[in-house]
Amino acid sequence: MTLDIYRYQLEENAVYKQYCELLNKTRATTVEEIPCLPIQFFKSHHIVSNSNPSQITFTSSGTTGSVVSKHHITDLEVYDLSLDCSFKATYGNIEDYVILALLPHYLDRTGSSLVYMAQRWINDSKRPESGFYLNNLKELAHVLKNFENTNQKVILIGVTFALLQLAENHAMPLENTIIIETGGMKGMRKEIVKPELHQILRNAFSKASIQSEYGMTELLSQAYATDGIQFTTPSWMQVRTRDTNDPLSKISYGKTGGLNIIDLANYNSCPFIATQDLGKSFKDGSFQVLGRFDHSDIRGCNLMAVN
Repeated sequence: MTLDIYRYQLEENAVYKQYCELLNKTRATTVEEIPCLPIQFFKSHHIVSNSNPSQITFTSSGTTGSVVSKHHITDLEVYDLSLDCSFKATYGNIEDYVILALLPHYLDRTGSSLVYMAQRWINDSKRPESGFYLNNLKELAHVLKNFENTNQKVILIGVTFALLQLAENHAMPLENTIIIETGGMKGMRKEIVKPELHQILRNAFSKASIQSEYGMTELLSQAYATDGIQFTTPSWMQVRTRDTNDPLSKISYGKTGGLNIIDLANYNSCPFIATQDLGKSFKDGSFQVLGRFDHSDIRGCNLMAVN
């Protein structure tokens, strides 16, 4: 299926076709030979593989005046299906959870794929208590505390700086809550390493399960780390590492390199993406994220850099 989609991209995606032709990589016969398009192209080109009009355009967050990535979505049903299937595979029936989303700044702008995902979770949970929280941390803390007395399962998904504010001002044991951090300091705080962040959250919210989500504007699929470190992907997504000095060379499992992602849900734009994230991939299909390339641009959903 991946090779079929690669051939489809060469026929229908003008930007990807030109990129592969310039590399002389138009005859891949194995998945490993398929070139990955640098993610920066989503800032400079219109990346689509059909002539259908965009139903929505997701944009990356950025500083004032910066150039943002644009992901033109011509079939939202594909994204919805990806969201639903990956949630069910990781967490089970969404109707078993109350979904609370702590996404300040992301709610203040249009085009956030993270807000779209959280809104779908909220709707699918079919719980009136599910919803978004902006800066009303006191109200959120009150809601979380009340649910602890009912044994109701809760998922709190939030950006890093907002979760840290909640931890500093409203620490409490949360035995029935899964906290999913999505990264993102957005210039609000000094970047910290992921283990430090998770330790702060564990200290503040004892008994809560501290987890991580990996996603970005240019993808239509997410990976989850239920232990906070080791990300697993849905079956239609694969992450491998490339040599940081030779973007066309793959490196062995367990070694640090740039992350290349195949996201087959992205077949209407481009499923083969070379990201600016550094990490390790493993033989069992899992991966870790260690930081970002030096001198790469910083986006709202950037992951925390290592020391």
